[in-house]
Amino acid sequence: MPTSSPSRSRRSWLANASLWVRRQRTNWLRTSLTLGIIIAIVAVAVPVRAVQVSLSPTNLQLGDTLSVVVQQSPTLNSTPTMKMGGKTYPTFITNSGNFRALLPTTPLDQPGTLQIQVEGGGEVKKLSVPLRNRSFPTQRIRLSGAAGQSATQQELDRVAAFKQLETPEKYWKGPFLKPNSGAISSGYGIRRYYNGVFAKDYYHRGVDYAGGMGSPVVAPAAGRVALVGRVSEGFRVHGNTVGIDHGQGVTSIMLHLSRIDVREGEMVQAGQKIGAIGSTGASTGPHLHWGLYVHGLSVDPVPWRFEGFE
Repeated sequence: MPTSSPSRSRRSWLANASLWVRRQRTNWLRTSLTLGIIIAIVAVAVPVRAVQVSLSPTNLQLGDTLSVVVQQSPTLNSTPTMKMGGKTYPTFITNSGNFRALLPTTPLDQPGTLQIQVEGGGEVKKLSVPLRNRSFPTQRIRLSGAAGQSATQQELDRVAAFKQLETPEKYWKGPFLKPNSGAISSGYGIRRYYNGVFAKDYYHRGVDYAGGMGSPVVAPAAGRVALVGRVSEGFRVHGNTVGIDHGQGVTSIMLHLSRIDVREGEMVQAGQKIGAIGSTGASTGPHLHWGLYVHGLSVDPVPWRFEGFE
């Protein structure tokens, strides 16, 4: 029986070795491709840091409104939440597609550091924001007769309900307008003695304009008239009153009017006449009181006039 020559056996061995090498190379390529796909999937699955936050103003003081903007991100699949001082504040999407919360401060807060927690995209970010002190003057006011009457319960209830409005829509655009052309007679945050008694936990919740009797009062920004109250309806302290809901927890209230030119539920535009200056309610003379509220707390309206919020 013939036997294979040595050269034939060597060729067979070389052929088998070459086949084995090709198979190993194919397996290696398949393994490398699979590993590459896995690495790519993992790289996509690992999120970038979702919470990118910007604050305004950067030099916060008592009475200011703090704007906290969370930049939009593919990993933000829901509206981020915002907490300050144990309270959760609503966050709304802006025209630029980011998320924004407005956080109020008042003269009754303690200066120091605000602790703010932002949660979104599975991440929690904690911020420490300095809150500067601010000096507020003191006034002595003497009220008598009708101006010294106490508020009715109906008056208090209606005003309190108005200040708590949290309409999702944003009606205002840009900085707010001055609601009357008169000079400011009392600024925001003033502490007061009424008839010789210091009003504890009180501060002047707005700005007073000493316009002439009957001079026009205009809407400082667009919104919906959500409150109309009259002396004849028991508004003994606020006097004839118009409240405007600017949306997203921001409200304006105008007090002591001599005349009201709008109806509840009516939409108004910035600069639209809503009434006239008077001296109704707890007032010592003709003036307009404009109070601006953010999530139910009275904030300084002045930054809203000169800087505005998106």
